[in-house]
Amino acid sequence: MPFKLKRSSRRFLTILAVLPLTVVLLAWIYMQGMAHLEGHPRSFLQSLQWATETITTTGYGADSAWSHPVMALYVVLVQFAGQFLIFLVFPMVILPYFEEQFEVRLQHQLPAMDGKVLFYRYGPAIESLLDEFKSKGTPFVILEEDMEVARNLRDRGFDVVFGKLADDPSVLANVAKANAVVANADDHANATFTMVVREQGFAGPLYALADDPLYRYPMIQIGATEVFTPAHVLGAALASQASTRISPPAEGMHLLGTKIGMAEFRVRAESPLAGKQLGELRLRERHGVTLIGQWLGGVFTTTKGPLTRVEPGAILVAVGAHANLEVVERMAMPIRRAGPIVLAGFGAVGQKVVEMLQDAGETVTVIDRLPAPGVDLVGSVLERSTLDRAKLREASAVVLALSDDSESVFATAVVRDYAPQVPLIVRVQRTRNTARIYRSGADFAISVGQVAGQILAFQLLGEQVLQVESRIKFIRQPAGALVGCHPWRSEELDRTGAKVIAVERGSEILVEFKDDFRVHTEDALFVCGSLNSLERYQRAFRT
Repeated sequence: MPFKLKRSSRRFLTILAVLPLTVVLLAWIYMQGMAHLEGHPRSFLQSLQWATETITTTGYGADSAWSHPVMALYVVLVQFAGQFLIFLVFPMVILPYFEEQFEVRLQHQLPAMDGKVLFYRYGPAIESLLDEFKSKGTPFVILEEDMEVARNLRDRGFDVVFGKLADDPSVLANVAKANAVVANADDHANATFTMVVREQGFAGPLYALADDPLYRYPMIQIGATEVFTPAHVLGAALASQASTRISPPAEGMHLLGTKIGMAEFRVRAESPLAGKQLGELRLRERHGVTLIGQWLGGVFTTTKGPLTRVEPGAILVAVGAHANLEVVERMAMPIRRAGPIVLAGFGAVGQKVVEMLQDAGETVTVIDRLPAPGVDLVGSVLERSTLDRAKLREASAVVLALSDDSESVFATAVVRDYAPQVPLIVRVQRTRNTARIYRSGADFAISVGQVAGQILAFQLLGEQVLQVESRIKFIRQPAGALVGCHPWRSEELDRTGAKVIAVERGSEILVEFKDDFRVHTEDALFVCGSLNSLERYQRAFRT
C-alpha cells in the first residue's frame, strides 16, 4: 500500500517548497525596480534581505523609503502579503502540522485489553471513578475523540487512545477481551459506540450513562447491559435531602409516642457547644438530651463516648423530651423543617428535584434567571431582593441546582449568610469542587460524578464508594447484655455509636436515669442510631 501523507503534512511541505521560491522572486523584482525605477541599484543579496524582512514583517534596515509610485505600490503589496502569511497561513498550515505531529504520539488503537475496563469519552460523570480506579491500581483505558482532552489526559498519566469512531471503527479492534465497557458520551454517540463494540465481538458487560431515561430500553435493545441516568439519580438524592417526607429523619420514632422528640441544631462558632467534648458538656446528665450524631461536610457521624467533639458549623441530631430540647435550642440554632422548599436553577436536574418534591406533596418555590413554565420567580439567587421575594428565611430547605460551580460556591455563601437556620443542599457539577461548596456553608453537596461513581463502582468494583445518605432509626430491644448496667454509662455501648433513649419498665417509659439506675432483665430498651451503629449494638449486646 503506497504511503499517503495527511492533508496538514501536504500543506506544510507545500509551504516549505513555495516560500523560498516566493522570497527569491520578490527579491529579483525588487532588485529590478530599484535599478530601473528608483535609480538606486541593489545587489541580489541586498534585495533578498529586503524580501525576507518584508515577508516576515520584522522591519527594514537601510531601505525604508521609495519615491516611485510603482515601487511604493509594490512594497505595500508585499507588506500585505507578509501579514497574510503570518496571520492566515501559519495558523492554517503550520500549527495544524505540529498538532498532527503531537497526534502521532497518541495511541490510535486500543492496546491489549485483557482485564482492563474501557471508558468511552471523559467527563464529569466518571472523573471521581477514574481517580478511584487509579488509586486501587485497577487498569483501564479511555477512548477520547477530542484531541485537547486526550492530550490533558495523557499528561495526567492516564492510558488514553485518540480516535474518531465515526471515521475509523477499527480503533476498537481489541475491545473483545476487555473486562467491561462504559459509554459516557451523549446518547446518540453512545448508541453508535455500543453497536460498534458488539460488532467487534465484545460479549461482556457494557454500561451506558444516558441523559434521557426514555433511551434506556432502546440502548438495551442494541447491546447495552445496563443504562443509568446519573442526572436523575442526582435529582432524587437532592430531593431526599430536602424533604422529610421523602427521607424521614428517623424511622420507628412512633414507638415512643409523644414523650420523646428529635430536633436538629446548627452549631455556630459563638455557640457554647462549639469545640467542646461531650464529656465536658454532659448534655444527658444536665439537660436530659442525647446527642445521636452530627452532620458535617455531608457526612453523618454518630457520637461515640465523652471524647466526641462538637464541631463548629455542624448540624446536631438530638433526642429528648420536648422541654429538654428547648434548653439545647437556647445554646444552638434550631433547624427549620417546616415551610416550602426553595429551589434555584430549573435545568434538567432542577426539574427532576421539583418533580420528586411535588410528588411527595411538598410546596416548591422555583427561582431561575429565565422565565419558563414551572418557574415562580425570575431572578438571581445572588441578589437579596430575589431571596426576599422567595421568602427564603421561611423555607424548610433550599436546593441550589445551578449548572456552574463558581456560581454555586458564591450562591452558597450568600444563602448561608442570608438564612443560616435553613438546611442548604447544593448540586455540584465537578466532584473536585465539592470541598469548596462545603467550605462556603453547604449542609449537603453532591455531584453527578459522585452519583455515577457510586453506581459504576458497585458494578465494576463490587463496592460502594460513596454513602449518599445515613438513616437514623429507633428500635425496641430486649435488655440483653446490658442487664445490670446504667443505660448511659457503658464504654462498649459508646463504641457502637448507638444510644439507649428510653427504658420500658412495666407500663412505664423512663427517659431520664439517676446514677443508681440499672437495667433489669425484664426491661425493654429503645435504642437509636444509624443503621451501622444499630448493627454494631446488636452484635455487641447479643440482642
